[in-house]
Amino acid sequence: MLILLTHTLFIGSEEEATNLLSFIDENMKDAISLPKKLLDRVKLQYEANTIYHHVIDEMLEFIKQNIDINEIDYISGGERRDWFFSIILSYLLEKPHITIFKNLSTYVSDEKMENTREISSIAGKKVLHVTDLITVASSFIRAWIPAIQNLGGELIWSLSVVDRRQGGKQRLEDLGIHSYSLVSIDEALFKDAFEKGIIDKLQFDLVCDFINDPDGSMEKFVKEHPDFIEKSLQEDAKTASRAQLCIDNHFYGL
Repeated sequence: MLILLTHTLFIGSEEEATNLLSFIDENMKDAISLPKKLLDRVKLQYEANTIYHHVIDEMLEFIKQNIDINEIDYISGGERRDWFFSIILSYLLEKPHITIFKNLSTYVSDEKMENTREISSIAGKKVLHVTDLITVASSFIRAWIPAIQNLGGELIWSLSVVDRRQGGKQRLEDLGIHSYSLVSIDEALFKDAFEKGIIDKLQFDLVCDFINDPDGSMEKFVKEHPDFIEKSLQEDAKTASRAQLCIDNHFYGL
């Protein structure tokens, strides 16, 4: 829920965030054509949606002010939500893009995403990884960092749209990675969104409960919505597997 609301804030709406994810899912089987198709899709979003346009421009300016552009050899993004931001920033910064999948397979594209190929080496090259949000940096440790290391490259910088303040930034810094974020999640961020009508009162209350007590708020939500897990088991494979994981491990009092 929090991830979806976060993307609602920075992409434009819940519907647009969901549509982008669906677009990726529909095109992921062809890793060679995916980057160009997704670039074309997010360019339309960039041109049409003022919220997303503003976020991308802010990220672009942040990079220029905090990182020597000439030192960046590649920009990378990991499956799936990172690609909302990493691909268009590669295009705007005129840097080649590394598309990383969860199975650690990697594909490099030129800045216009017109030439994509699977790669095995970027020996000695420096990489900026762009991500949607950072929590405890588990995706970095499990996949993104190893994927770049497997290529002989070095992940030097990380830029996330949102830092959820759960220790991920420090974990990356301890590994020698410069970790930056545009914003940190707190109640004030979502209060502003609620007052602007981007999210409703129910969503705002859910987020505040989660921020103050993640486990307790989720247990309360599951108890108040007994059909939530059952419906989740009928969703796509990823959602169903997460729901089953909650059941198997007795999360949230299940």
